[in-house]
Amino acid sequence: MQTWIRFRRPDGDTAYGRIDDADADRVIEYDGPGYADPRPTGNTYTYGALELLAPCQPGKIVALWNNFHALAARLEKSVPVHPLFLLKPASSLAGPGDAIVRPSGYTGKIAYEGELGIVIGRECRNVALSAAASHIFGYTIVNDVTAGELLNADPNFPQWTRAKGSDTFGCIGPAIVRDFDWRAASVVTRLDGVERQNYPLSDIVFSPEEQVSRLSQDMTLMPGDVIAVGTSIGVGSMKDGAVVEVSIRGIGALVNHMRG
Repeated sequence: MQTWIRFRRPDGDTAYGRIDDADADRVIEYDGPGYADPRPTGNTYTYGALELLAPCQPGKIVALWNNFHALAARLEKSVPVHPLFLLKPASSLAGPGDAIVRPSGYTGKIAYEGELGIVIGRECRNVALSAAASHIFGYTIVNDVTAGELLNADPNFPQWTRAKGSDTFGCIGPAIVRDFDWRAASVVTRLDGVERQNYPLSDIVFSPEEQVSRLSQDMTLMPGDVIAVGTSIGVGSMKDGAVVEVSIRGIGALVNHMRG
């Protein structure tokens, strides 16, 4: 499996790299993201000394809702026949170690949602299910942060974008892993060290390939875009100062903290 990261170099510039297959603490720098057919620059770094950034810069984050059977049963909702989704703007992006910042003037609850993320590798529009896998570059971790009380603040219009689109509400990282076996993995979310979510990805309603194919019927997905596949049981709120960690074995752990 190839593992790709984005990081800040010692000189302050942003760079892309791949973790050496033979040495997990050695990062080989490339002149662009992995999905852009980059070339090695000749520079190498020690992984443990790097400041990690979000591993890609999506033009949009497509976030699914009600995409796990267990959560649908808990909510007493029917399983959808097409992915139910919203868009988080590019400006919501946050990376490993970044603070989740409370929106100005908002004093209500802010929730974590630990999720798997699909990173698009090739432009796709109206992609057949049989071809969808070839458009997936790899997988990452997402914390789809939500200001829950904004969602229904106006009874006339559910405000999904406002509730989920604030700056720092799209936490992604720490890496993108290619050829990842999501079927055998689970998402674990810990809040201040206490496990709050632990659910199998095999319980998903729409597989990653189905998501890419179906969503590409609705919009063009571009290289670097991220699909947050939805969450399951265990979503909860975070207090100011709390530390939230979303981990998936084989990808790593995405750690962020709440800042009021």
